[in-house]
Amino acid sequence: MFDLSWKALFTNRDRRGFPEVVVPLAGGSAPKPKEAADNGSNSSLDRASLQENGASGVEAGTTLTLEGLRAEVEADIAASSHDSVYDRKAKIINRAVQDIGMGRYQWGLFILCGMGWVADNLWLQGVALTLTPLAMEFGVSETDSRFATCSLFVGLIVGASFWGIASDAIGRRPAFNMTLGICGTFGLAAGGGPNWVGICALYACLGLGVGGNLPVDAAVFLECLPPNSGSILSGLATWWSVGTLIASMLAWAFIPNFSCESYATCTKANNWGWRYLVLSLGAITFFGFLCRFFLFTLYESPKFLVSRGRQEEAVAAVQGIAHKNKTTTWLTEEILNDIGGYPEEDKKQGLSHREIIKRSLEIFSYQQVAPVFKTKRLAVSTILIWICWTCIGMGYTLFNAFLPQYLSANSTTYETYRNYAITAVCGIPGPLLAWATVDIKYIGRKGTMAGSTLITGVLLFCFTASKDPNIQLVCSSLESFFQMIMYGVLYAYTPEVFPAPNRGTGSGIASCLNRIAGLMAPIIGIYASTDPVAPIYAAGALLLAAFVAMCFLPIETRGKQSL
Repeated sequence: MFDLSWKALFTNRDRRGFPEVVVPLAGGSAPKPKEAADNGSNSSLDRASLQENGASGVEAGTTLTLEGLRAEVEADIAASSHDSVYDRKAKIINRAVQDIGMGRYQWGLFILCGMGWVADNLWLQGVALTLTPLAMEFGVSETDSRFATCSLFVGLIVGASFWGIASDAIGRRPAFNMTLGICGTFGLAAGGGPNWVGICALYACLGLGVGGNLPVDAAVFLECLPPNSGSILSGLATWWSVGTLIASMLAWAFIPNFSCESYATCTKANNWGWRYLVLSLGAITFFGFLCRFFLFTLYESPKFLVSRGRQEEAVAAVQGIAHKNKTTTWLTEEILNDIGGYPEEDKKQGLSHREIIKRSLEIFSYQQVAPVFKTKRLAVSTILIWICWTCIGMGYTLFNAFLPQYLSANSTTYETYRNYAITAVCGIPGPLLAWATVDIKYIGRKGTMAGSTLITGVLLFCFTASKDPNIQLVCSSLESFFQMIMYGVLYAYTPEVFPAPNRGTGSGIASCLNRIAGLMAPIIGIYASTDPVAPIYAAGALLLAAFVAMCFLPIETRGKQSL
């Protein structure tokens, strides 16, 4: 799973094949006889052995042949009504990854993608937890301190827009590695921020990295999963809850014990609690970057490589996954060409540097966004998904980003951060329940997502029914639980709907709209009303609007392969 060699960091692993893991398909292209004999394989691939590795779709004990694989692809193409070289090759790769099954590579990727999800909520909650001590140290009001959250969301918006589209343009792997590095670097710098403007600027800069984590990580993980293991993507949101828990526990440890008590007596010397918190979060994030860069051999997404005509590298990546999982694969470039068709010649060959740069920039234009509206069904799904992300982005931020301030109105500083930590703990089982329900017949992704969204919206209204801190704690804890179910399924469902060539773009725009709405939330909280519960009512209404949009989503991805 892990590779500590320096050579692994600077070599192009996508071109390195692993012929020792390749076994022949009956009636198809295969390794040379010596290679097959060295691997101890027969002249055909026994489906019973594939079944042990998580394969499905063919009766156990039968033999997968080239013609059988071709028939499968033709049947899938006929059912999907999408027929292109990419569609055919994506289905072949789906089948190859399915036959490899879940293994060390996917579980290692689950952990490293989880670090990105931890970082996302780590900073969303961490910044919210620093607002009160920041306001005291730099002499800004509690209301104006929310501009720090605005600054973070400015970075999140730019990061989500850029990294989501960049992952479709330059590849998943560079974006996957760079997002946490940027976030960790500026997070550490924010701990030494000299003044209010400097802190806000550094929060915006770290947001550039955080913003790209969710769309990029979800795409990377989904495209390396066996199609029958897609529900595991919902489990990634468990890491999001872990981020909330880490931020709240560290805040509970540092802020009540190392913060000033009033504006009049507050100085940098007696207000180090928030700095300890930010430095700790920055160190955790940078550790995640080091793990990604040094400890894991990440192969570029095979579907991304196929969409760029780089199928030699795509085959090598699939073989690399099989090698990491200590199993075998039948996929070769000859099989991919024979069934899927031959790639076009490299159109950039012979172009000047200026023309190459110009063509590279064209990927950020209308032509990259248009495919997510290619069919009526996909267009409706795209619009409704983006509406859901927008409503939830604003509703979530209006309540959760300022929950410590709501709780502090009726509690001491210690009780505020203790209750926030309890709320975070209650959210952790949510994604685990989502993981279990998203593949249940008649419930699926849409049912789980819509039901949890409805309950979350109702609980927000219940939160305002009493000023008793204990009742508010119960409501906020239940809200956290169902909210994590909602987010867990939403983050899994969104990349499943979009085809791989435009998955980063579709998911990135969704994340961007989520961040734009999140940016508007603190502005509404600052200027819209003097009533402290008004933003909570607005948050509940927005989540109910998202619930309505979910009810009309035309695509259920349960049990279906992603392209």
